[in-house]
Amino acid sequence: MRTIDDRIVHELNTTIPTASFVGKIDASQTCKELYQSLMDAHTSRERIIKNCIAHTSSVVKTLREEREKAQEDVALLKQLRKEQTKVFNERCRIHYKPPKSQ
Repeated sequence: MRTIDDRIVHELNTTIPTASFVGKIDASQTCKELYQSLMDAHTSRERIIKNCIAHTSSVVKTLREEREKAQEDVALLKQLRKEQTKVFNERCRIHYKPPKSQ
C-alpha cells in the first residue's frame, strides 16, 4: 500500500523528461497524474486503516461487554486474552518479543 510513496523519487525520475525529451512529454500532465495517484493511494490507505481500527475496536468492545456479563467464564477470558495478545504482537513484534509463557 506504500509502493507509490516508497518509489516517488524513481517515479519522478522516470516520468519527468530530461532536457533532451522536454518536447515529447507533457510534464504538467504527467506530474498532475502522478500527484493524483499519490493522493488516491493516501486516501485508500487511510480508509483501509480506519476500517481495520473500527473492526478491531468492535471485536474488542464486544468481548469486553461479554466479559463484564460473565466475569468467571474461562473460555471467554481466554478468547479475550488471545485477541489482546494478537493486537499486541501485531503492533510490537518488531520492537519487542515477550518471553515464552511459563
